[in-house]
Amino acid sequence: MKNLKFVFFSLLGLYLSLSNANAQDVTITVNTNQNKRAVSPNIYGANNWFDKPAQFYKDASLRMARTNGGNNATKYNWRKKISSHPDWYNNVYTNDWDKTSKDVSANHPNMQVMWAFQLLGRVASSNAYNFNDWGYNQSKYWEGVNQNLAGGGTPNATGSKAEIEGDVTLYTEEWPADSTVGILSHWFGKGGLGLKKSQFLYWNMDNEVDVWDGTHDDVMSDGLLPANEFMDNYIEVAKKARALFPEIKLCGPVATSEWQWFNWSGGGTTINGKKYCWLEYFIKRCADEEKASGVRVLDVVDLHNYSDAPTEADALQNHRMYYDKTYVYPGANGVKAVNGGWDNSQTKEYIFQRINDWLDKYYGANHGITCGVSEWHTATDQKNANTTAVVYASHLGTFANNRVELFTPWSWYPGMWETLHLFSYYAKGFSVSSTSSLENTVSAYTTVNENSDSTTVIIVNRDMKDSRKVTVNLNGLSIPDGNYKTLQLASLPATDTFKSHTNNALKTNSVAVASNSFTISVPALSSTAVLLQSTPTTGVSELRNKYTEMKIFPNPAESELFISTGATVAEPTQITVFDQQGRRIKVIDTHFDGSSAIKVDVSSIQQGYYFLSVKSNHYNSVKSFVVKR
Repeated sequence: MKNLKFVFFSLLGLYLSLSNANAQDVTITVNTNQNKRAVSPNIYGANNWFDKPAQFYKDASLRMARTNGGNNATKYNWRKKISSHPDWYNNVYTNDWDKTSKDVSANHPNMQVMWAFQLLGRVASSNAYNFNDWGYNQSKYWEGVNQNLAGGGTPNATGSKAEIEGDVTLYTEEWPADSTVGILSHWFGKGGLGLKKSQFLYWNMDNEVDVWDGTHDDVMSDGLLPANEFMDNYIEVAKKARALFPEIKLCGPVATSEWQWFNWSGGGTTINGKKYCWLEYFIKRCADEEKASGVRVLDVVDLHNYSDAPTEADALQNHRMYYDKTYVYPGANGVKAVNGGWDNSQTKEYIFQRINDWLDKYYGANHGITCGVSEWHTATDQKNANTTAVVYASHLGTFANNRVELFTPWSWYPGMWETLHLFSYYAKGFSVSSTSSLENTVSAYTTVNENSDSTTVIIVNRDMKDSRKVTVNLNGLSIPDGNYKTLQLASLPATDTFKSHTNNALKTNSVAVASNSFTISVPALSSTAVLLQSTPTTGVSELRNKYTEMKIFPNPAESELFISTGATVAEPTQITVFDQQGRRIKVIDTHFDGSSAIKVDVSSIQQGYYFLSVKSNHYNSVKSFVVKR
């Protein structure tokens, strides 16, 4: 029996060795002179309700929060600070956007916050007519929570429709365009709250308007508005918002998912006898309005994407549905109506590429309108943190490469905070070209700083069972031979591991660079960041940022000094103290938001003359200082 076990395990080991040996090696070519594009920090976002301590989000380097609550935004009454919950009997609850905005301004002054305008025409007015859900079943969830029972309705114990519908006029009131945009004056106008407009640039044009006949059927009891009527409402609100807030970023149509990207159930997507799919119609109407009035009514084409993936392997390829014209998407359905009719041969989605083509067609080149995803689901098993992390990493890399404006996932599963931190904290501000010999299995997402002297290569391995040997050849920059730091996410457990910038699942190692090339083995389902510098780390020169002047005080310092940069971008920042020989004396990794001075403890540093370096994606400066006892 022992001999049989020995033979079995020997054969198993041989099989695994051969299997791994047969896994194809990968060659990646990086060229920092090609496709250099600024990465929007807003792709490092989330739908968020700030239920964790403020420091957690700073450590994770969360850059954008969509806080409007999705369906709960549609009937929000900013004057009374209440909203009607369409997924819970339409009952009316307190919902204070003022308080949340003030809290975020205080705790995260450089984080972008996304709210929404109401376009439905009615908003919450009173909670006096709520359905008594506690008295009915102690407020437990059941299939009837979507019944329209606020306003005196009678529940149906066996179905999704109430026996008697509630009276919508009892708990909602009319809400014209002037009322919905009035929040801008309330927040930013004379005598308002005094919030900083630059923190609240992005506004959803309501939420999932294409399914209001289901989510808000108490108001849309006769079915969804025809598309042309909705567009009239949209344009009226957009123009009034632009008049009050010229810098605003209007994000629409906030389409629900793949079917609704192309189909509007209320009809009306015909112009001059030609029928368009919904998104093309929407873009054309916005472009026609801008040409006619001179007022921009669209800044970001914003979608929701609850993508389809029959298997985990399918989910690992879903990042390709945005730009890849060769990718056959398993969930292709609504796209069959892309040309206004029904074409069953349409199986390739490339939705953002289609949108960009439509924008060029109707606006012309250099229109400046971008794409975004304000709700998203990984389409993975939430217990498999490794698949989830790699799917999310693939999206972040793809969106960075293609200048997607914003990305705020709705669902948040184990592995995602780790991935957000890896990308947002360690990636640089500009994406450059990376080409893989096996792109659909192993990709590299490379970013550089503005001067292209600091580079991060993030290698994502989607192989579900095998590690891969990857050789990366670097072009367009000169990396001195030597060992460079790597940070890796792999073999994650089923529970969240991210606690802070210093307490997380990142595994630190190094890789040897020689002649502008390195070879590294990356595990199955992993993301590995390689941190490179184009200049030796031992040399220190006096640098001055071309935007802001760094100030350090007091100078000379005895036990502590303070740093002020005037930087306006909230992002991970590294502070390093060098001696006169260029040796590192102290290194601090922090998250600097530009709003307050950074304190550095120098009490353990001997008296003498030193250099202090402050580096981030958008800031780089070195100044000298003296420690004097």
